[in-house]
Amino acid sequence: MKFLSSLFNKSKEKPNFSVRSVFNGHHHITYRGIQTLKCPFDYVIYQMIIMQLKPDLVIEIGTRHGGSTLYIADLLDIIGDGIIHSIDINIPPNVDILLANPRIKLFDCGWQGYDLNQAKDFSNILVIDDASHIYEDAIGSLRKFAPLVTQGSYFIMEDGIIDELGISKDYKGGPLKAIYEFLKDNDNFVVDREWCDMFGDNATFNVDGYLKKVR
Repeated sequence: MKFLSSLFNKSKEKPNFSVRSVFNGHHHITYRGIQTLKCPFDYVIYQMIIMQLKPDLVIEIGTRHGGSTLYIADLLDIIGDGIIHSIDINIPPNVDILLANPRIKLFDCGWQGYDLNQAKDFSNILVIDDASHIYEDAIGSLRKFAPLVTQGSYFIMEDGIIDELGISKDYKGGPLKAIYEFLKDNDNFVVDREWCDMFGDNATFNVDGYLKKVR
């Protein structure tokens, strides 16, 4: 009875979590055993967007360990169409698993070295930037890849949450500075509040980062 009482008391404790605790926890998230580094809220949102859009090409800037690359490839496999071009400057540690997947094509040229002609034969393109998060890289990738995004699809700029974590100075202003500068000159993109606010106002690591191409 004492054991049951302790369990009951434990269940009455109030939830206690924060942006920092979720950030710390996301470092331990894996997909099929591969480290992934994604907020669980955004995991859910990504599969909803991909199921809705059914893109034939996803461009992922920032492969890292490759967990999210494999996740997106599996989602494309479920819808029965599409490939992912994953770009980094390093070869990921799980390269053999990734290369064995016919829906994955890896590029180690960095976003600057990616030839946009690689995307010319696709009609429904989604772009995700999960690379360095440094302002210069973020604004550069926005300017380079935004023209590829098809109407109704998205350029998802990840990790604007670094402002909330108080570390944006380490990234020279980071993704949010790039997003707001980009939107001033590109009124064909809007912040899609459906995704940013699904779990609460900007309850996402991609703060104001779900950029929808509306025209």
